[in-house]
Amino acid sequence: MNFIQAVLMGIVQGLSEFLPISSSAHLVFTSNFYKVFKGIEIVQQSNEEVFFDIMVHLGTLVAVLIFFRKDVMQILKAMWTALRSKNWSNTEAKLGLYIIAGTIVTIILALPIHEIAEKLVYTPNIVGILLFITGFVLLYSEHLSKNIPAKKEDVDLKTAILIGLAQGLAALPGFSRSGWTIATGLFNGLDRTTAARYSFLLSIPIILGASMAYPLVKIDIHEAAGYNWSAITAGTIVSAVVGYLCIKYFMKFISKFSLAIFGYYCIIAGLGTAVFFTIF
Repeated sequence: MNFIQAVLMGIVQGLSEFLPISSSAHLVFTSNFYKVFKGIEIVQQSNEEVFFDIMVHLGTLVAVLIFFRKDVMQILKAMWTALRSKNWSNTEAKLGLYIIAGTIVTIILALPIHEIAEKLVYTPNIVGILLFITGFVLLYSEHLSKNIPAKKEDVDLKTAILIGLAQGLAALPGFSRSGWTIATGLFNGLDRTTAARYSFLLSIPIILGASMAYPLVKIDIHEAAGYNWSAITAGTIVSAVVGYLCIKYFMKFISKFSLAIFGYYCIIAGLGTAVFFTIF
């Protein structure tokens, strides 16, 4: 892990975590493109590379927490009030419960496919195919949402569970977490801004949980002392800054424009990378 590679991957993570183009797929592509052009065999990631992936995800977690800090505080305060009064009629309190429900569903689905997801990191051509599929999901969600006359501004339990399932499937690199969750929201009649807001809020507990679980289990303190910490720190900071800017402008974009451009991008990028890594 060198400094330039770390900064580049921080930029890729910051952009692709919140855009519906699969951050995990783009980290796989960036890492393996680098290895191909350096003449390095595509083999299992080193512990340092895996740890770096965790850190840049934490960077984007910081970005979403800062951007939605008011929303998060409102939800937490509403849930605390509801717990004390035993009255869960408040919209923000119910939203907090739906985020918890969606997270539980995500974990139930993601855990069984976790080992498959880890193996896909070393088969970028298959990841390309999954990204290709994501493109069609985005295009279809846009097509279908145009035929749904009433756009809901509030998430209900059914929608929360379905979006949680979509987030669980997105444990597979190439299946965009934000893409599949926003698309599922549109499938279920949410308006575009609500679907994006809920998708980003739902990402908070799952990114935090995944990031915290790995170091507690797999980090070797003596090995970690030899990591390139300046590169890791730079990549993490870059992912946070780029992630924040990405959320800011994507929320403005999705309120006015279609996701079709991202769908076409995923189709082209997925097909191109599948072909490239099949050849090389």
